[in-house]
Amino acid sequence: MNTFLSIALMVLIVSFVLGLIRIFLGPSTEDRMMAIQLTGTTAVAMLLLCSVLLNMPASIDVALVLAVLAAVAALALSRQQQTGTSQDD
Repeated sequence: MNTFLSIALMVLIVSFVLGLIRIFLGPSTEDRMMAIQLTGTTAVAMLLLCSVLLNMPASIDVALVLAVLAAVAALALSRQQQTGTSQDD
């Protein structure tokens, strides 16, 4: 069971790194926003897997808080895109 969880964690790390690359190299704001969502979701999954592998139940609470923050960030970014405002204006 631990071997499967370790392999899943490695796959999530690869996904996280690819998401970070897309954030920095994304051709458009929409691509960057989707990559931010990907990295947030991946970070939650990695925290949950680490909590099981390392027997640290407190990290489940951290993962839940991160999930809520990712949802709020997605709402803020979509609202910003909808109104067309930016920090540069």
